[in-house]
Amino acid sequence: MAAMMKAAVFVEKGRIVLEDKRIPDVGPNDALVRVTTTTICGTDIHILKGEYPVEKGLTIGHEPVGVIEKLGSAVTGFREGQRVIAGAITPSGWSHACLCGYCSQDGAGTKHGWKAIGGWKFGNTIDGCQAEYVLVPDAMANLAPIADGLTDEEVLMCPDIMSTGFAGAENGGIKIGDTVAIFAQGPIGLCATAGARLMGASRIIAVDGIPERLAMARKMGADEVVDIKASNDPVAAIMELTDGRGVDVAIEALGLQSTFESALRVIRPGGTLSSLGVYSTDLRIPLDAYAAGLGEKTIRTALCPGGKERMRRMMDVVRSGRVDMKSLVTHRFTLDQIEDAYELFGNQRDGVLKVAITT
Repeated sequence: MAAMMKAAVFVEKGRIVLEDKRIPDVGPNDALVRVTTTTICGTDIHILKGEYPVEKGLTIGHEPVGVIEKLGSAVTGFREGQRVIAGAITPSGWSHACLCGYCSQDGAGTKHGWKAIGGWKFGNTIDGCQAEYVLVPDAMANLAPIADGLTDEEVLMCPDIMSTGFAGAENGGIKIGDTVAIFAQGPIGLCATAGARLMGASRIIAVDGIPERLAMARKMGADEVVDIKASNDPVAAIMELTDGRGVDVAIEALGLQSTFESALRVIRPGGTLSSLGVYSTDLRIPLDAYAAGLGEKTIRTALCPGGKERMRRMMDVVRSGRVDMKSLVTHRFTLDQIEDAYELFGNQRDGVLKVAITT
C-alpha cells in the first residue's frame, strides 16, 4: 500500500479541507521535502473564495520550510536530512524567461502570448506545501539550504512575501535619499517597507487604516504613517507631508483601483509606481494623474522572484539582523488545525498578519 500523508486540499469554492493523499514519487530532478513549517497566503484565500481557479483536489500552499526527505537520482549538491526552503516561484532555470533574467515568468510563453503566472507552480499547477510532504521540481535550481542558527519562523517569509515586498522596492529603483509611499501595510506592504529602508530611502510614508499595522510599519522602517480612517484623502495627506513635491516612488501593495490611483497621483514627475497588488478587475489610468502620458512616470509590476539564489539572498538579509521577519507571525497552528487557521486568516480576525503552520 502506498504511503500516505495529510494535505490541505481545495475541494470546491469555500472549502479547503485536510485530507489523506499519497506521498508523491520522486523524479530524477526532484526533491521530496518533509515540511516542518508553512503558512497561508492571501492568494490562498483567493483560491478558497473561488476568485482564482485551480483544479479540485489540488494541495494548496507555496511557502515551504522543511527537511530533505529524498533526492532525485540526478540531484547533486544537497543531502538528505538537510534543512531547506524553496521559493513560492520554482523556475526551471533554462527557459527563455529564465535566460532573459525573468525567472518568475518561467514557462509562461505560448503561441497566444504570455501568462504572468508561469513560474508559480506550488498550489497552482502542482501540489503545494500545506502538507506533510511537498515535491520540489528542478530541485537544483530551487532548494536553498538554511544556515545554522536560523529558525523556521525567521525564514518563513523568505519564499514569498519577503521576496515579493523587496521586489516592490527594487522595481521602484529606490535611491539613497528618496521619499517613498507604500499603500497598504499587510504582510507584503510591510516587507516592501523594510525593503525600501534597506535600499536607502530616507523618508518612508506608510498608508493603512489598521492601527496595529501602522505600528508594525514603524517597526519595519516607516518614518511617518497616514491613517486612511483618520484622513479620507491619503493623496492630500502625502502631498502635504511632501510640501507638494510628491514622492519619488510609490508602492501599491493591495490590488485595488483606489490604491493604484492614489499611488499614481502622489508620485512626482518622473517618479515610479511599483505595483505589487493582484488585481481582479481592469485597471483605469486617470488622464490627469498620468499627465496625458507626458509626466514621464513609470509603472512597474512584479511577480515574486524565486529560485535558490534569491532565497539565499533573502535568508542572508534575515541572518544579518537588518530585518525581523518572525515578528510578522502573529498566530500559530498545527497542520491538523489548518481549517481553523484558514477561518482566522480569511476573516482577518484578532490582528492576524501571518500564521505559522507546523506539521
